[in-house]
Amino acid sequence: MTNLLKFPVLCFAMLVFASFGIAQEQAQVAIEQPGLSPEELSELEAWIEETRQAWDVPGLSVAIVWNDQVIHCKGYGVRQLGSVEAVDKDTLFAIASNSKAFTADALALLVDEGKLRWDDPVHKYLPWLRLSDPLASQDLRVRDLLCHRSGLGTFSGDLLWWGTSYSPREVLERSVHLKPATPFRANYGYSNLMFLAAGEVLSSISGVPWGEFVSQRLLQPLGMSRSRWSVSQLSGMDNVATPHKTTLEKTTPIPWMNWDTMAAAGGIISSASDMSKWMRFQLREGTDENGNVILSPKSHYETMQPHTIIPVSKSRSQRVPSTHFRSYALGWSVSDYHGIKLVGHGGGYDGMYSEQMMIPEHRFGVVVLTNSMTPIGDAIAHTVVDRFLKASQRDGASQKDGASPKDWSEEGFRNFRQGRAEFQNRIAKATARLVQEGQPSHPLESYVGKYRCPLYGDAEVRLIDGQLHFFLLPYPDLHGKLEWMHYDTFAIRWNQTYAWFDSGSVHFVFDAQAQAEQIRLDVPNDDLWFYELQLRRVP
Repeated sequence: MTNLLKFPVLCFAMLVFASFGIAQEQAQVAIEQPGLSPEELSELEAWIEETRQAWDVPGLSVAIVWNDQVIHCKGYGVRQLGSVEAVDKDTLFAIASNSKAFTADALALLVDEGKLRWDDPVHKYLPWLRLSDPLASQDLRVRDLLCHRSGLGTFSGDLLWWGTSYSPREVLERSVHLKPATPFRANYGYSNLMFLAAGEVLSSISGVPWGEFVSQRLLQPLGMSRSRWSVSQLSGMDNVATPHKTTLEKTTPIPWMNWDTMAAAGGIISSASDMSKWMRFQLREGTDENGNVILSPKSHYETMQPHTIIPVSKSRSQRVPSTHFRSYALGWSVSDYHGIKLVGHGGGYDGMYSEQMMIPEHRFGVVVLTNSMTPIGDAIAHTVVDRFLKASQRDGASQKDGASPKDWSEEGFRNFRQGRAEFQNRIAKATARLVQEGQPSHPLESYVGKYRCPLYGDAEVRLIDGQLHFFLLPYPDLHGKLEWMHYDTFAIRWNQTYAWFDSGSVHFVFDAQAQAEQIRLDVPNDDLWFYELQLRRVP
């Protein structure tokens, strides 16, 4: 009886073992096949081009990687509106804040070498750095620089580097005048300035400028041969996209903006082809294509772990119901999405936006580079992720809990146009005249003079041929005519087109002796805080 029992048990065990082997083989086959079939990729390619045309975006490029293979890498549209030069996989775009992960990985290399610890005090390397919050100045750690919890508000101080000649150190030394938005480490506040500080830490330890270090230790080993870290390096290069400003009415080519000062926060210029190599490196957890370890698995793991909670607003919860948690890691945003971990980042440059999303557990990633200021990259990336999850059907990750696919493009385009309309209304309100006739409260000469902001530097009001002109001197090209609106308030008509803003207003505050003593600026936009400039007349 015992022997009879053993036989079926043995047969059952052999059957289970065989089934397990078959299952393993089938799983291996499944992993070796792209998550999107050739037919699905062809249909996706047509959809991307239709979407580009519907959004009126001049050009973009898309790379998709899966299981260490590039399954799609192509350009769409043209490099510049009105030209016939097509975008391809090697066309260069600014990736802007997608550069932040490069800075985090560069510091991680120093951690691997024992030259740095994530929790080292920043003042160990930058003893001159001071913030207005004494606790933050004393206890700011390297890790804090990379996860947006310094206490500074989102985009606070960005006018310090935008277009000015200030060095990263000069920008950071001036940041002591910025008021914190929240207590230190209490909340999320997206800070480009802290990534500038991270770049300075890197240079202090390595003795090499940030750009050279990133190029030598990351770009070159990964074969990202066309990628650059400075606009000045584009001189003489071919196949470079042109930035465009996008409004409701039109799309306008604009010049490249020099971002060298804030390169550690957003200075890299790359292509879809090169960025596919970057994503494959990330999805291989720090090894190159030959299996050589560039970044240790431990350090790579640390860069993608949640550090700072990002609140999920009610509107975002409604827009993406499957996302319950969001956080910032070290140079990356991380969130849950239909039951999987989504790692990515966006990037906004003067005239160019980028979007990158990866699913590490599926070794899948997508990057979209564009030469327009629209969220089309987000719509395309989300759509690609959705289609991959639907096609893969692995571990129930696709459309979990019965969630249905959504039209990211239609929703994104509608929200974009609504946002642009609201933006134009803000400008109209800021420049609306309260009186239709009259003249300034004081003679034009009364407004003329130099005004100083401890944070930013000097501004100047000049009278030229009977017309007042306003100059922000740290950025010599940032100036415009002042057109009287009412009382002591004037509209600014800038001398050229700027990506982030249009017109605004200048309000002069006079003292009891009828002397202009202060200027208040109202320049509506969502990125550069002119209201942080406290300009007072220089005696």
